[in-house]
Amino acid sequence: MSGEGKQPTGVPPHEVYIDYTAKSDEELRAILQELLKEEARVSYQRRVLHGKIDILRAELVRRKKAGIAEGKTIISDEEISRLTEILAGEALGASRNDPTID
Repeated sequence: MSGEGKQPTGVPPHEVYIDYTAKSDEELRAILQELLKEEARVSYQRRVLHGKIDILRAELVRRKKAGIAEGKTIISDEEISRLTEILAGEALGASRNDPTID
């Protein structure tokens, strides 16, 4: 087969099988450092996102509490309609748990 042993185009080196036994110590250290840098970058982005999520949730809770104090209902008709749509979609097999689907 002509394609054997070749890395697919556009695929980062860490996402395909690497024969580590054929690598020198220096090459293994370089791969390790690259992966550690990527992990640190992803971890940072994750912490930033979690911070934003926490801030947004706190603001929504604050607004909900203020609305309750003003005599508004806890759940609006719009929220009930949206929940009904979500549950109906899941009943029809439309999964909402796949984070890769927008």
